[in-house]
Amino acid sequence: MAGYKPRVISLTKRSGQTFGFFLRVEQGEEGHLIRCLEMGSPAELAGMKDGDRILRVNGTFVDELSHSEVVELVRNSGASVTFHILDETSYKQAKAQGVKLCDPQTTAVANGVSKQAPKPKLCYLVRSSSGYGFSLRSVKGELGLFMTEVIPGGVADRAGVRINDRLLEINGENLESATHDQAVDMIKSAGSSIMFLLVDAETDKYYQNKHKVGAWFATTKYLPHKPRIVEMTKGPDGYGFLLKEGTKQKGHFITEVDRGSPAEKAGLMVKDRVVAVDGHNVDSRDHDQVVDRIKQSGNKCMLLVVDKDTDQIFTQGNVSPMIFWEETKDSLLPPSYTEAVNAPAVVRPATPPQEKEEELKPKLCKMEKSSAGFGFHLNGIQGVCGQYIKEVVKGSVADRAGLEDDDIVVEVNGVNVETSNHDEVVALIRASGSSLEMLVASKSVYDQLKAKGVTITRHLLGETSYVQVHASATPEDDRQEEDMHETPAEPKRERTPSVSSSSSQDSMDERL
Repeated sequence: MAGYKPRVISLTKRSGQTFGFFLRVEQGEEGHLIRCLEMGSPAELAGMKDGDRILRVNGTFVDELSHSEVVELVRNSGASVTFHILDETSYKQAKAQGVKLCDPQTTAVANGVSKQAPKPKLCYLVRSSSGYGFSLRSVKGELGLFMTEVIPGGVADRAGVRINDRLLEINGENLESATHDQAVDMIKSAGSSIMFLLVDAETDKYYQNKHKVGAWFATTKYLPHKPRIVEMTKGPDGYGFLLKEGTKQKGHFITEVDRGSPAEKAGLMVKDRVVAVDGHNVDSRDHDQVVDRIKQSGNKCMLLVVDKDTDQIFTQGNVSPMIFWEETKDSLLPPSYTEAVNAPAVVRPATPPQEKEEELKPKLCKMEKSSAGFGFHLNGIQGVCGQYIKEVVKGSVADRAGLEDDDIVVEVNGVNVETSNHDEVVALIRASGSSLEMLVASKSVYDQLKAKGVTITRHLLGETSYVQVHASATPEDDRQEEDMHETPAEPKRERTPSVSSSSSQDSMDERL
């Protein structure tokens, strides 16, 4: 069952106690389903999820047994039972692919590490003044369109496109049977940005004769903007945010985040759209159903959210942000029994209670250009505000000054550039000569400060001094690019006054 790794969960209950879940078979659904998990029960604490399928009970494969037989196996286990469980999405995919779930070799292993099935990739490109930086190749008499002449450092290269990748979709539209000219026309008519679904040679070979490859299997790791998973623990006054169902735009949106609330501390932001609650997609749910789902979470809640830029990218690609959840959820689950027993103990140094708050500061980096330059890329979209740092060369002047990938540029030589376009920022850097001073902030710090309505200046540094780096003899690259592809950081959001729950014909609000 390569590519599908069941979780091993061992439960123990006290006398008179249940394991804390319902085992069900449902019309239209395959398998033995976990439902109605009780908060704080052995099942919930062990990491069982609603919709999980039970594959084995104490080592016995049960997927093909009747409901009563599985119930009897669990009851006969007494106070302790061990399950092999597969999540809902993986189970359905495995069934669709004809995978033998009874195979005891649950996953391919190499050197003790699980080998996952290769994935197609989503690549988002924003055209520069010189184009996308690739060509399409096709072979007469053969199906398939392939990437070629990918310019190193160009738009396509930075978006994850590689030579000989096969093109499957453009903006969610399949073109595996399209001609070369048809594909070129689609790319030209797409406008200034485009989403590709691609497979490299290894992935292409893996899926041959298995099943149709689609975006639902794809990795999102190459996308410039990704959904966020927000984990919150309820405080005395709730989670501290306001949820509103959109009218002109479909979806459930965050309209307020209280200062100092669990929601703010977890990184929830105004205008975020809620895609899922505890792994359950809520796009098709109404306001009351989403609120009920959040309330059912108890004292802890996990939201999958997208900001405006991320939402636009996934909409353009005609793909659900849920694929990000599916790709990352394994890292969020509790370890299996075996993993927990064999995991080394983690020693964590004591952390001052206010350390996180104290880190909400920008960085002032002063650099003296070496013979090889500063050693970083400046990314952005030409003509659009918002610039950030990318590809800092290790050991370069920029690296030693403290610049890091994805740092957002706030000031250049004392001039605020948050509302400046790419060309204007490049001009300021070039005009600085051999000395450059930049005020930057990591994306996390930038977003949190903006969410609080804080103006980012060097005054936030207090008495913290900057790192001064002089010219170095180490070879480096001066790489300030003018045709980057990511969208700018979000503009400052104004906080609205706190209001109580209300509803109207146009929208519905409820504080959580």
